[in-house]
Amino acid sequence: MLSKTIAASAVAALLSGARIFVSAQKDKAVYAHFMVGIVRNYTVADWKADMAEAKAIGIDGFALNCAPPRVDSYTPDQLSFAYEAAAQSDFKVFISFDFAYWQNDDTALITSFLANYSSHPGQATYDGGQIVSTFVGDSFDWGPVKSALGSKLTALPHLQDPIEAQNNQKSIDGALSWLAWPTYGGNSIKPGPMDTTWDEGYFKYLGDKAYLAPVSPWFSTHFNSKNWVFICEQLITDRWKQMLDLKPALIEIITWNDFGESHYISGPEPNHDDDGSSEWAAGFPHDGWRSIMKVYIEAYKAGAAAPTVKEDELVYWYRPTPKDVKCTNDTLAAPNGIEYIQDLIFVTTMLTEAGSLTVTSGTQAPVTVNVDAGVVTTNFTMGVGKQSFSVTRGGATILGGDGGLDIKDSCEKYNFNAYVGSFGGSGSSSPAPPAPAPPSTDVPVTTTETEAPTADPTTSAPTSTEAPSTDAPTSTEAPSTDAPTSTESTSTESSTTSSAPSESSTPICVDPAIALKPLVPGTPPKMRRIFKIGSFSLELDES
Repeated sequence: MLSKTIAASAVAALLSGARIFVSAQKDKAVYAHFMVGIVRNYTVADWKADMAEAKAIGIDGFALNCAPPRVDSYTPDQLSFAYEAAAQSDFKVFISFDFAYWQNDDTALITSFLANYSSHPGQATYDGGQIVSTFVGDSFDWGPVKSALGSKLTALPHLQDPIEAQNNQKSIDGALSWLAWPTYGGNSIKPGPMDTTWDEGYFKYLGDKAYLAPVSPWFSTHFNSKNWVFICEQLITDRWKQMLDLKPALIEIITWNDFGESHYISGPEPNHDDDGSSEWAAGFPHDGWRSIMKVYIEAYKAGAAAPTVKEDELVYWYRPTPKDVKCTNDTLAAPNGIEYIQDLIFVTTMLTEAGSLTVTSGTQAPVTVNVDAGVVTTNFTMGVGKQSFSVTRGGATILGGDGGLDIKDSCEKYNFNAYVGSFGGSGSSSPAPPAPAPPSTDVPVTTTETEAPTADPTTSAPTSTEAPSTDAPTSTEAPSTDAPTSTESTSTESSTTSSAPSESSTPICVDPAIALKPLVPGTPPKMRRIFKIGSFSLELDES
């Protein structure tokens, strides 16, 4: 068995061609995944409002996740409104068929949906073709659709395993990855921060085809059918730094408005259906994360190695309670995965010049750290009570205030969503979004892509007609990877740790609830980091 050092070097060499390809891609755009299934009552004005928010941070368009009309009767109308709003807003959209609901024999219906918008001014394109994507749907054949359309189609479906791209005969032009959170694959838990292993696999096997890379800030949910938290506490800056290094042709933010899975970055949407997610999303703004994404999107499009900060801003986020608090009025248990998270407060400073950051978290003593100019993410030990933040420079306070939510040591229902606020930039942002409109009772609401039959993320899978394989490892005993054991960094896009708790301060993340096939089918948990080229395979292990 190869040592980790030798194997890592060999993998890097094997993937060097992919990195050359990455750096050569020029047609960059950023899209955000939009859940059409929860906006049955949207008007064109509602769509335009969301598009204006997205455009303000450099997002180019929405990927319109939708179910067929037999599931959501309003899908055709809402697609029409979205395209109309996009055309009026100098914005772009494309359809993302959710194969938790679509089927392989829906070729004619899918073709008709695409034909409706093939020449629409609001249609997003890549390489001269109309973009189309999916959630799952790996085995759908795009060849007949392309033949029937009579116009160029750029098919970028979600491939659940990068190796699928190597021998894919389904007329694809690239692929979307949904691996926006750390994972060994399958529903395994990866005890370490996000790395680029999966991205490198997609680049390798896609060759000269386009890679639509995923970026996500969070993932927690508390439904009966899926009840878990993914430990991605400072993923937002970690992942964007990786995007600047990798330079993929396209990026998809997961998501704009999936409140059920807590990775939304939109402002409040009072006109969306409530599937029960208001229990943890109402009153929990994520607007501040858009400020972070804005500077990274600008850097990504410019091909820069790091963001350029033009005005001082501070963004903070934290959970409403420490992880071990027992809630008193919840029919569900605490989410799976909480044993891996840490009780920390996260602060991203975006500064034009260096300064000093002071955080007082409840009963914890104030902690002051020096922060460089640029984008720096720092974490602090969580304390119950009021959260206070300030940045000083030259003896004067330039940013700061109290957080919009006090941390409590009691709760009725579990909530592992993040409360996000900010100071500076365009102003202080810590609003409480209104609760969404209740759902109608006549039509089912499609709310997420990762619905699962049980509350255990290690055994659950999407309720798709093409349910992904569940033969991936599900144990938390998977080996550690070569991820760093500290979040410290000296760059202007750094992550620093202050007043660390007694346990390791390294973020530990869990994969999303997507049952992926392993890179090499049938491999046991300890074989998760394998790259196989023909008959030659390499394993990264801990020796």
